[in-house]
Amino acid sequence: MLHLPVLMIGTTELIVIGGAVLLLFGGKKIPELMRSLGRGVKEYKQGLNGEENSKDQPQEESSQTDETNEQNSSINNETEEQKQ
Repeated sequence: MLHLPVLMIGTTELIVIGGAVLLLFGGKKIPELMRSLGRGVKEYKQGLNGEENSKDQPQEESSQTDETNEQNSSINNETEEQKQ
């Protein structure tokens, strides 16, 4: 009979992993990586909730998307005018 060891990560292992990440990516890149990871998790959760909501109320989502697109285009227009 095969016995698999229990995978337990202790403090020492976490310090070694953190040091390796710091060496690989550098101190300036780590906040960006964590930020993008957080955004990815947030989008994933919104996607799960969005699927449930889209079945119940598909028209409301599309109107919200249209409003968001209009806001983004007006902001882009303002920035282009300021650059000129």
